[in-house]
Amino acid sequence: MNGSAPVFLLMGFLGIYLSNRFLNLHICHEYECADYSIGIIPALGIGFHSFIDGVIYSVAFNVSIFTGVLAIIGMVFHEFPEGIVTFVLLERGGFSRKKSAIYAFLAAAISTPLGAVVSYPFISNIEQSTLGVLLAISAGALVYVGASHLLPAVEKENKKHSIFALAAGVLVAVFIIMSKS
Repeated sequence: MNGSAPVFLLMGFLGIYLSNRFLNLHICHEYECADYSIGIIPALGIGFHSFIDGVIYSVAFNVSIFTGVLAIIGMVFHEFPEGIVTFVLLERGGFSRKKSAIYAFLAAAISTPLGAVVSYPFISNIEQSTLGVLLAISAGALVYVGASHLLPAVEKENKKHSIFALAAGVLVAVFIIMSKS
């Protein structure tokens, strides 16, 4: 990662934000369609993030088989909740359960292996700085999804449980960060 990472994070945030605005202003003129952006934009952001995750898993396998296997185990625990979140957002956006399941599967489950397969032949040529840029853009997309779609949805739910879930998520993140240092 370099000093320009915040710029790329902002680019990812603004890219998803502008996609959301475009969808709402130019494509979705009707009320029902406007609700679709509640699900479509997060699914796109999560799909992009998952694709970049696939690139990262290719890097892990390029380091060693053992590192790759550990990454795959982590992927299973990481992608499953991502798929559930994507499904719920798509369903709340007005998609049927069937379409929500299909789109969530594509965004959270298929895009990761696709990123791994597509990037694997080129992984030795990808510079760390390029990977850092992709990670920062992906992080920006996820920050937008969290700030504009997930947090407002949490606020509508049971306050006691949502605060507990948020605190648990923060503690897990702190634990992960502390274990790496």
